Amino acid sequence: MIQVYHNPQCSKSRECLAILDGSAQEYEVVKYLNQTPDEQELKTLIKKLGIKPIELVRTKEALWKEKFETRKMTNAQIIKAMVKHPILMERPIVINGDKAIIGRPVERILDIIR
Repeated sequence: MIQVYHNPQCSKSRECLAILDGSAQEYEVVKYLNQTPDEQELKTLIKKLGIKPIELVRTKEALWKEKFETRKMTNAQIIKAMVKHPILMERPIVINGDKAIIGRPVERILDIIR
């Protein structure tokens, strides 16, 4: 089943759900701010995305700029920062089997739900 890492406060995340609602696909919503993935889940997600941990970070987020932007961090430290502060994660994230995408622009999700 398709999973969507969703933040109800995010317009792109809401647009993603609207696209999925209009498709014939069943999906599960993961409100990742409340159901924070642990380190292993994030490592698996990053592998499915085919990206480096820093590419999952919202580097324009105020928290990132205040606490982390000027620090030299390892991949493990970046992952720990996202576990502690899930607001730092890009969204929406759509997972379908062993593949995942960051839905920005939201039309990208069409590639993974077909």
